[in-house]
Amino acid sequence: MAIAAHLALLSVFIFFEAHALPSSFIYPGFNNTSLDREGASVVKPYGALRLTNISQNVIGHAFHPTSFRMFEQSSDSSPNVLSFSTTFVFAIEPSSPGQGGYGLAFAIAPSTKFSGAGSGHYLGLFNSSNNGNPSNHIFAIEFDTVNGHGEERNTKGNHVGIDINDISSVTSKPASYSDYGEAHEHDLQMDSGDPIIVWVEYDGPKKIVNVTIAPLKHKRKPTKSLLSYPIDLKPFLKEQMFVGFSASTGDKTSSHYILGWSFAMNEPAPPLDYSLLPNPPKEQDPPSSSPNSRYKVFVAVVSVIAILGIFFLAFWYRKTWHTERLEDWERDCPHRFHYTDLYTATKGFKSSELIGIGGFGSVYKGQIRSTGIEIAVKRVRRNSGQGMKEFAAEIESLGRLRHKNLVNLQGWCKKKNDLLIVYDYIPNGSLYSLLYHPKNNIILNWKQRFNILKGIAAGLLYLHEEWEQVVIHRDVKPSNVLIDADMNPRLSDFGLARQYDHDEASHTTGVVGTIGYIAPELVRTGKASKSTDVFGYGVLLLEVACGRKPLKSDNFILVDWVMEQYEKGKILEAADPKLNWEYEAEEMKMVLVLGLHCSHQIAEARPTMRRVMRILDGDDKIAAVEGWDCSQSYSKSNSRMTEVISATSYRSSSIGDISETSIDAGR
Repeated sequence: MAIAAHLALLSVFIFFEAHALPSSFIYPGFNNTSLDREGASVVKPYGALRLTNISQNVIGHAFHPTSFRMFEQSSDSSPNVLSFSTTFVFAIEPSSPGQGGYGLAFAIAPSTKFSGAGSGHYLGLFNSSNNGNPSNHIFAIEFDTVNGHGEERNTKGNHVGIDINDISSVTSKPASYSDYGEAHEHDLQMDSGDPIIVWVEYDGPKKIVNVTIAPLKHKRKPTKSLLSYPIDLKPFLKEQMFVGFSASTGDKTSSHYILGWSFAMNEPAPPLDYSLLPNPPKEQDPPSSSPNSRYKVFVAVVSVIAILGIFFLAFWYRKTWHTERLEDWERDCPHRFHYTDLYTATKGFKSSELIGIGGFGSVYKGQIRSTGIEIAVKRVRRNSGQGMKEFAAEIESLGRLRHKNLVNLQGWCKKKNDLLIVYDYIPNGSLYSLLYHPKNNIILNWKQRFNILKGIAAGLLYLHEEWEQVVIHRDVKPSNVLIDADMNPRLSDFGLARQYDHDEASHTTGVVGTIGYIAPELVRTGKASKSTDVFGYGVLLLEVACGRKPLKSDNFILVDWVMEQYEKGKILEAADPKLNWEYEAEEMKMVLVLGLHCSHQIAEARPTMRRVMRILDGDDKIAAVEGWDCSQSYSKSNSRMTEVISATSYRSSSIGDISETSIDAGR
């Protein structure tokens, strides 16, 4: 009797647990929603979800914050995938007619994070390394607007496709719809800016996917689907999956909007009330080209030229001063910004807009007048010692880096000998400032610190292993980590970075970096490598966990001090006292020990950034620190460091109220 009652109670519990899971939702606009957004994704004040703007090579993600159970509850060891359906309205506004890209996708994925995902044809879901990997477990409906991906498939733009773990669709068709009662199909230009309705339905018992599209003005669903593809999704999905959208731009750009969205499991998606949806911004219509209007334009132009001719000599010098003169190397790089736009954005590089001073120049906050977008502009000093051609080659390659934990380089321009580099503006300043000079005495809690450390590690992993070349940052430190509005880290300042091919050995480049973060072997050999970056990251790990700077004037050296606590079996006493013991003890211990591994005196004993990520994610256990020679502690490198500094020039690198000594003994 007791057993029967227990089983009945268990059945009731399972019933209510199953029904407590989300089964449907509807968003007639996205104000006051809690979407999990990343990258360029924003909710506009009028309620539209914009996944990307018209910047080049950006990615935007927006996912429902809770996952959905995809398999039916059954005693069967191999349950079937449940039916699901979704309806949404999107609009794509190209930067200019015929030049839009690259598209968007409705995606079902095991996570809302897509580390290392590529822009352009990869639509923010895959990259060259994992494209086609069965472990992706991603099902997507793509709305591709650019030609050119793949040798046989996806070569034509303006198509709709079904993707399984791969950006090359298993089936696709040009975007079109059938009018009601008509046999022929009407072409549909997806990047026209006009809203388009999409219906996606998966029939679990019949194992078939149907995709239907139509212009919003038709409002009703066509009777004939654009795509109807038989497939059992069971091998490709996991038990719990997230649903959402991803979009990207490349050399061609568009603003990708979602105006409304509904989703349901095991039933039709709730119908959208189209009258409640926000409208995407429309491009202004081109001016009339009638003969009469052309005549008026001609007369106006002649009049303006005549007036300007009177004042030409008076304004000649000023006009020449603002004119950008392009050298040969500049014609090989996209010239994204005009000098006058940046001059105006920064109020003439006014001191009140100064937000930082780095090794090669000053950084100003600015706002592009035409768009209202906030930017950060680095103005490279003329006497910085860095050749313009060398810097241009560096920008051309580093400008292609795209990762959520790297500061995005938007563009650049040159006037005479000034080089201006334009980055995304990051509002919360540097990690250094948050650690040592917090506003309103607000201390970073442990959860925030741990998230920041993981983000920096992900950025370094991308630089070392996931991009097309190896990139060595060479100056990993808290003042080069900026914190965005969501408290996510962005690795910045690539002024010292170097890159080389994956099958190529690192080059001897001289001793550069910041004292306290420079690996011992770099002082001896002058050779930067992935391992020297790992050393700097290890010091940063200890600094964030301990709340102490790596060096002090009283011969305090953080790495040696933490090692002493470790050998005494009291490593948790190294934790930042400002945290008041409010942290996970095992997590803190893991970070401190990992910091010692990464800052090991022997380069070969340090882990790779991939192993660092696995340890931080809890996929690998951390071992004891071995091979540490106290007679060769970091303090023993000080005499050699002094020789390097006295034999070379060094510079003071400051951002806000920071002051650190950085050395540059060759590039």
